[in-house]
Amino acid sequence: MSNFKNPIVPGFYPDPSVCRVGEDYYMVHSSFTYFPGIPVFKSRNLSGWTQIGHVLERNSQIPLSGCGHSEGIYAPTIRYHEGKYFVITTNVSGGGNFLVTADHPSGPWSEPYYLGEEAKGIDPSLFFDEDGSCYYIGQRENSAGGTYFGDCEIWIQKLDLDTMKLTGEAKAVLYGFQKHAVWPEGPHLYKKDGYYYLLHAESGTERNHCVVIARSQRIWGPYEYSPANPILTHRHLGKEYPITCVGHADLVEDRSGNWYMVMLACRPEKGYTLMGRETFLAKVIWEDGWPVVNPGIGKVEESGVLWNSDENGEILPEALEDPKKASEKCFRFESGKLPLDMVMLRNPSADQYSLTDRPGVLRLFAKSATLREKESPSYVGVRQRHRSCRAETFLKPCFSGKTDCAGMALLQNENNQVRMECYEEKGQRRMRLIICTCGEEKTAADRPIENTGAVRLCISIEGLEAAFFWKPEDGMENREWRMLAEKVDLRFLSTEEAGGFTGCTVGMYVSGEGKSSAGYADFAYFSYAPGK
Repeated sequence: MSNFKNPIVPGFYPDPSVCRVGEDYYMVHSSFTYFPGIPVFKSRNLSGWTQIGHVLERNSQIPLSGCGHSEGIYAPTIRYHEGKYFVITTNVSGGGNFLVTADHPSGPWSEPYYLGEEAKGIDPSLFFDEDGSCYYIGQRENSAGGTYFGDCEIWIQKLDLDTMKLTGEAKAVLYGFQKHAVWPEGPHLYKKDGYYYLLHAESGTERNHCVVIARSQRIWGPYEYSPANPILTHRHLGKEYPITCVGHADLVEDRSGNWYMVMLACRPEKGYTLMGRETFLAKVIWEDGWPVVNPGIGKVEESGVLWNSDENGEILPEALEDPKKASEKCFRFESGKLPLDMVMLRNPSADQYSLTDRPGVLRLFAKSATLREKESPSYVGVRQRHRSCRAETFLKPCFSGKTDCAGMALLQNENNQVRMECYEEKGQRRMRLIICTCGEEKTAADRPIENTGAVRLCISIEGLEAAFFWKPEDGMENREWRMLAEKVDLRFLSTEEAGGFTGCTVGMYVSGEGKSSAGYADFAYFSYAPGK
């Protein structure tokens, strides 16, 4: 046996779906407005996860024009059948429910097979029965007519794998466990010991979130809910409990017959969540034909013990990756493509950035789009994955337009963000800190700096506060960091204040601030490291 720490994938990687193929596990997550879409992770032990690619890497697969931060790609499901991988998901900003396929989970993935108006709702999943039949399982508004907000149903229909179209009758099978249940969603179907089990979440994605399960001896039902429902929730533990909002789960069996559940949850800091919904792990046993999550405990813990044995009872040889060490990243731009951890917004165009104009650096161009709009700004960032962390970059700006700026941003959505920007005014280079709260901007700091060719920037986050530093790169050694602002309150970037489904990202940013420009900035590196 070996220990694991939760979350197993920190940072806003919500709505986990997992499948096992041989000795390997693969997991996917929602990506919303970020590009590329749907990160793919691989593990050999369910604890140490390594990103191996994205499902949606081409603009043709993932139209995101004009979508908000909590729109775009929702709740994917990954499954494997007869040598092929399937991911099914929803683009709520265009096209609806669709699936893609690949011969390997690292890609390349196919162009989307859109399922059309027949596939209403969100959170689609796939189930392959023993006879090879494929079934679509999803959530939609109550087909009898919703009578309240969140009045939804879970429904099933066959999927023809030759045409990639739904076929036959669509049947509603569940309406939620609780009386007047709201948002029964995220369904997954399994078969075990002669029963079809339908797992789903309900009660929304905030503190009342929960996981319930039902079963039937026929795929079309009728389904009966477990008398122990909800089989997992933290809503009774209070808002001060260190892990909240538990729900939206998927089950997986290891090769020795042991079962686990992955699910999303939040880690608030004094009641505020900057990192969004993260992915956690719990053990599962089966008693009297029903799953029991973390038996004897009944909740998700900050650590646990894995059943990591093979068929002969021997412990698997792979060592657990040190999460802190794995999160210390210094991104260089020498490979000709962006690192897998890095994301952009919506559908970036080819003229927004270059990795070849100056080999070894990332060049971002000062386009007119800004982070305050539902556009595709020149922004490249990573997810915030720790309560305390430090991000740093080295940039050399080349301004052309009067409104050009370049720097770093800490971003929750288009209305809530902090930007540390280098700009020029009347021939003088300056540094400013812009705080945008609910769409309203204010300048928190603004001061002149040396007119050097390059500058280093740093954002240091400690819980719910941040400090912003800079120092000139003028050839002089041992330059000290200089404070631009400290103890900046970040609660307005939390899910509780800003709303939505995403956590924060931090990254590099260049803009003409509403005007097209020939300006740009070269970024030599970008580093991210957890704090104490």
